[in-house]
Amino acid sequence: MDKVVSSAADAVADIPRGASLSVGGFGLCGIPSALIQALHESGVDDLSVVSNNCGVDDWGLGILLCDKRISRIQASYVGENKEFERQYLSGELEVELTPQGTLAEKMRAGGSGIAAFYTQTGVGTQVAKGGLPLRYGSDGSVVKASPKKDTREFEVDGQTRTFVLEEAIRADFGLVRAWKGDRHGNLVFHRSARNFNPLAAMAGTVTIAEVEHLYEPGELDPDEIHLPGIFVQRVVALTPDQVHDKRIEKRTVQRKQHTTGAGAGSEGVESTESKES
Repeated sequence: MDKVVSSAADAVADIPRGASLSVGGFGLCGIPSALIQALHESGVDDLSVVSNNCGVDDWGLGILLCDKRISRIQASYVGENKEFERQYLSGELEVELTPQGTLAEKMRAGGSGIAAFYTQTGVGTQVAKGGLPLRYGSDGSVVKASPKKDTREFEVDGQTRTFVLEEAIRADFGLVRAWKGDRHGNLVFHRSARNFNPLAAMAGTVTIAEVEHLYEPGELDPDEIHLPGIFVQRVVALTPDQVHDKRIEKRTVQRKQHTTGAGAGSEGVESTESKES
């Protein structure tokens, strides 16, 4: 089945107000920026998002957040985004903070048909006991807090340990970015840009993948496939401009040292480092 859609706008056209989304990426690495931009241009709002983080103020999910298109987000990291902090603390945004490994497993479990699982992460904390602020009031009071979670004891390596029950995540739509993809939706991710993308794809009921390089069925080596096409319903081939439109999250500058010859000393050399691959 050919799953290629003509444009990112067409791919997200049926995402309605109030939809839930699982979105790939880590920081600005591997984020489905073209799909997010198309979703922003569609005007849809009241979105419930599951993602490792919420982009930065002017890129990634941050552009949806800045225009108040997101009403709720479940994430493990909320740094690098001042508007996120402002909306959360002022009561404009509901936030469920989840340990990073737990968040990853919740998405994987959702895509695998597993309703819930037990983990030791969070035992003895508000993650298990409840009471984490999900939403603040305008006066700084907590108007909605996380509920207490079920716990159970298991014997592991001869010791009785407490585990907390975590429910799986399923979203209405999944948005991901891949390095390579074929028309059947088989995806290959590039190095660190793999991150949460396969998991976000698995968690989506309808998953849309933007791919940097589109291949015909059979051209990709089956052994290099990271995510089989059964988890992907739509594929968008990016334009060259979209492929290269990647933001650097952290820019660093270092000085190159010359230790021999007449020109020994320091020469200013700019070097950039990025999580993006």
